[in-house]
Amino acid sequence: MAEPAVDYAAVFQALPGAVALVTPQLIVADANAEFLRLRGLPRERVVNSFIPEDLPDNDSAEPLLLKVLASLRRSADTGERTVVAVQHFEMKDPDQPGVWHERYYTVTNVPVFGADGRVALLLQRLEDVTELIRAREVALTLQEAMLPTPRPVCRHPTAVRYRPAAEALNVAGDWYDLVDLPGDRVAVAVGDVVGHGLAAACVMGQLRSALTAASLVPEGPARALEVLGLYARTIDGAENTTVATAFVDWENDTITYSSAGHPPPALLRSDGRVGFLDQATDPPLAARPQHGPRTQAVAPFREGSVLVLYTDGLIERRGEDIDTGLTRLADSLTRHRGEDPQALADAVLGDLLPPGDATDDTALVVVGL
Repeated sequence: MAEPAVDYAAVFQALPGAVALVTPQLIVADANAEFLRLRGLPRERVVNSFIPEDLPDNDSAEPLLLKVLASLRRSADTGERTVVAVQHFEMKDPDQPGVWHERYYTVTNVPVFGADGRVALLLQRLEDVTELIRAREVALTLQEAMLPTPRPVCRHPTAVRYRPAAEALNVAGDWYDLVDLPGDRVAVAVGDVVGHGLAAACVMGQLRSALTAASLVPEGPARALEVLGLYARTIDGAENTTVATAFVDWENDTITYSSAGHPPPALLRSDGRVGFLDQATDPPLAARPQHGPRTQAVAPFREGSVLVLYTDGLIERRGEDIDTGLTRLADSLTRHRGEDPQALADAVLGDLLPPGDATDDTALVVVGL
């Protein structure tokens, strides 16, 4: 039985993604209907055009053009797929003269080889990700609105940082909090809801508020996490949330702490030694079949020490043991000992999370003792 003939030209035009064929000399050889629709141009304006002359004259066109050209040339020279990450672009409204709309695009260039093994064409895929970027912005705005506004706590210097992941659409459920307690005391907490997106951010907001209230009970951090654990069992998506909380008491120079499956707080001493507060760790919230009491422990400190709480995005890397990340954190804290909390927070993030390198959201709290 003969194989049915395939009209590849018709398939190319019917593809739901926006694709064009470009020669190594940067001439557009063909473009499908979706590509023309995204460009907002008729076929005769696109096909057979020289790409450097193809984009409209506006402030956002040149940076995008330069990156697209570099990507095309790299694919033509190396025979490898290249990607232009999310780029901002202003597009003219075809129905409203003088009106421009903000758009975001990603561009992928894939080499197509000829019979001689050389790059004959480049398949260029254009993807409009504007709505996804807007959804991310809304989610990040909501998430940040749920986090407390940085403010002085008691009379002691503190620093808080929140670093979103590098992935363009990653929104998670990390949080931090600082709560003034009676006397010269403060409750510090960080937590991490499993999952990403608006659902995780909403769960985070509920748990953070509940822990703030629970921290005001006089029994201490273990009791606060017990109350939070009971509450977590009533919220879809709250199970297996990790939390670490510490009550700092400057009258007695002690830290009373408790952890629900969270990486241990770090205590940087004035001589540069770093210890991890890991003597009171229980399972994450709502992870046990039955609710039960939680443990807490007490660690003394001396003036000049620094307490550091963080979420796992700061220390964890794929394929790496957590102890490696803890060692990296300890080394950074030791190198920057003597810095005030604001400078220390920035230095730690700079050491452990270079720009564009974060694969998970990170919350960080630094308290000068």
